[in-house]
Order: sequence, then structure tokens, then C-alpha cells
Amino acid sequence: MELRKQISWSQERPQLFHFRIQTGQEVDIILEDAQGRLVAIEVKASATVAARDFRSIKFFAGGVGNKFHRGFVLYTGKEPIPFGPRLLALPVDALWRLH
Repeated sequence: MELRKQISWSQERPQLFHFRIQTGQEVDIILEDAQGRLVAIEVKASATVAARDFRSIKFFAGGVGNKFHRGFVLYTGKEPIPFGPRLLALPVDALWRLH
């Protein structure tokens, strides 16, 4: 997984998790840094993204409260798209950009 490689290069070294509960809510990737801040990431194999793609991230954020730092949906489109405070859709190729 590309994120595992990226983490190994990072000075921060966040922990990597998956979130799923019995009702079916799940978030593909959860990153936790040394301060306990949580970043939720959904991966979508589509060139479009909509507010509904953040449903599980919002559910997760509500459950962890102030520990929630940011939520991202990675998609195959070309542009970053904001979806509210601390919520952003990012092109998946942003993982390889170095600026």
C-alpha cells in the first residue's frame, strides 16, 4: 500500500488503522499522530466526488470528537475540492506530489 511507504518516509510516523462497526459504517484508512490527532481517509475509484462520499468520515468524526483533525476522500479526479471544515477531496496522485 502506497500510504505505508509514504509513512515510512515521514518524520512523524503516524499509526495506520481501519475503522468499521457492525452497522457497516467504515473508513478505509485512519492515521493517528503522536498527539492523538486522527485523520480519516476514504479511497474512491471515481473521477467524481459528492458530499455523500464523506458520510462515513463524518460519522467517525462525530464519534471521536476533538481528536478528529481532518477527513479526505482520495479520488481519480484532477482538482482538490473542499467539502466543509476539515473535509477535502484530493486527487489520488496528490500522494506523489512533492510541493
